[in-house]
Parts: sequence; structure tokens; C-alpha cells
Amino acid sequence: MVLSGWQVYDASPIFPVLRFPSAITLGGWLGGALLWHFAIMWLLVANFLIYLGLNLASGRLLRKMLPINFKSLATDFVAALRGALGHEDLAHYNAVQKFTYLVVIVDIVLVILSGLAVWKSVQLPLLRTLMGGYDNARVVHFFAMSVLVAFFVVHVAMVALVPRSLLLMIRGR
Repeated sequence: MVLSGWQVYDASPIFPVLRFPSAITLGGWLGGALLWHFAIMWLLVANFLIYLGLNLASGRLLRKMLPINFKSLATDFVAALRGALGHEDLAHYNAVQKFTYLVVIVDIVLVILSGLAVWKSVQLPLLRTLMGGYDNARVVHFFAMSVLVAFFVVHVAMVALVPRSLLLMIRGR
């Protein structure tokens, strides 16, 4: 979805100095990129709704992600920066992980809502207005996507640093 979004972005960049090379975009041209983007968006929305629904219904979201307090978040963040964050029990999230996963959940909601505001701007005027107008919705969508890309890059790096976590991620337990 990101690759097709970058192709769409290149057709009308929000920030003129930022362009994405065609080697890392999908769709070949604006129309092709939009087709890919709109097709894949339904997978993102369906996957997210299923994930959120199952995690709320089972209580897993509240059990695994909360509580978070500022002291433990600050302590774990400093430990993570020093490379001293413990990974003894991979089934237990530290405060940084809890916070990050909650941010990603909120960010995906923002990606979906801002995407709808851009895609169906005329049909969803309230959503467009809440985003600050069409152009601001594009900026929100771009930055929300950037947060997801940054999360993905850090997540892959963390798996490289703690390889035994990969199987846990694939199996979900």
C-alpha cells in the first residue's frame, strides 16, 4: 500500500522537494497506483477491524497493552536506547512496546480516516472538515503513513537484534 501511495504522492507532491524514485513505487502511473491503492486498502481495513475486534472481544488488548505509566515508559525507553532492555519473557510486553503498539493502533485509525477524507472528500465533508480540509487530510495521511513505515523499519531491526522473537510474532504466542 505504501508503494502505491508513493506513486500517487509523486503525481501531486505535498512537499515538492520530496519525490520517490519509480523503482520503489507501485502502479507505474497515477491510474495504476490508484487501482493498487484502492484494492489493497480493503485488505488493510478488513485486517485491522478483525484484529481490533478479536483483541477487544477476547480482552487481550486491555490485558497485554495496559496499564502503562510514565515512569516505566521512561525507564524502559532509556534502557532501550542503551541496548539494555531485557527480553527474557517475549510473551510479556515492556512499556515501550505497549506504548508503541497502542500508537500504531491509533495511527492505523488515522490512516484509514484520513484516507477516506482524501478518497471520498465530497461524500464525507464532516471527515474532511475534521482533518482541516482536503490538503490537510493529505498531509495527515502522509505523516500517518510515515509513522507506520518507521514502525515497520524499527520492528524489523528489533527482530534482527532479538531473532527468537520472530517465531513468536508469526505464531502470535
